[in-house]
Amino acid sequence: MGFEAPRRLVTALHERYGEAAAADWLGRLPGLAERVPEEAGLTVERVVAPGGRGSLVLLVRDAAGTPAALKIAPPYTRPEQERDALAHWNGWGAVQLLGEAPEGALVLERLHPEVSLRSLPEAKALLEAAGTVRKLWVDPPAGHGFDSVAERTARQAEAMERHRADPVAGELAAAALAAREELLSGAAEELLLHGDFRQGKVLGGDRSPWLAVGPDPVVGERAYDLARLVRERVEDLVASSAGAPAARRRVNKLADSLDVDRERLRGWTLFRAVEAGTRALAGGRRQEAEWLLEFAGWL
Repeated sequence: MGFEAPRRLVTALHERYGEAAAADWLGRLPGLAERVPEEAGLTVERVVAPGGRGSLVLLVRDAAGTPAALKIAPPYTRPEQERDALAHWNGWGAVQLLGEAPEGALVLERLHPEVSLRSLPEAKALLEAAGTVRKLWVDPPAGHGFDSVAERTARQAEAMERHRADPVAGELAAAALAAREELLSGAAEELLLHGDFRQGKVLGGDRSPWLAVGPDPVVGERAYDLARLVRERVEDLVASSAGAPAARRRVNKLADSLDVDRERLRGWTLFRAVEAGTRALAGGRRQEAEWLLEFAGWL
């Protein structure tokens, strides 16, 4: 099979995990893309492109001709965490886990990778997103190995501390870190969360109109999970003359529709937007960082 890794995957792995780790796994990827489906008894139809930022997805068929998707990810992205979350949801609101393949690859229900909630008008997309994410908020399995929100954000906060003196992001970083401390002092919910829920992570399906994919599972409160969705299409918000009030209305609308405290959602949205913005600054993605930090300043 002729193979070239999708550009989005190559760029994202280098930015997030470093040149050495990314280059090592990407160097092995052509062989994995050929060997893993062969050993799993799957026939490859095509590579999904542009695809995701943390894994290679192949559209495949099993020996009986049943369509499926094969997801191959580097071990440092912790694909076993995604496997455990999908197994726990068992198709409720999320793509169905059909089995495993060599190298920790996941065999998944075939969805429509070209159709995500981002293909819908904004109001409709947010409505469908809210209906999908509420299904995922369930009690975690006993003895799970998922991070807590406190653990995950502690690592992020450590990286953000370096930006306190930054002339661009310093004040927002300080505000975001303070918001995190206050939020964690009052957190009570311990639910299984998607962890990276946004419109692009909800694809069209046959079994259900919309199903979530690509979780980065974490255990904690619903407001944390919803916070990533609030800044959806941030570039459009920033370009709009009414971006600031629109962002605040979105916080209130999503909080009310899902019975989440408005101030807790605002706080987590601030933290997650500033965290993503400072990470973009560190990665040299200046335009993305400016959008995210301007959005955070409206909150």
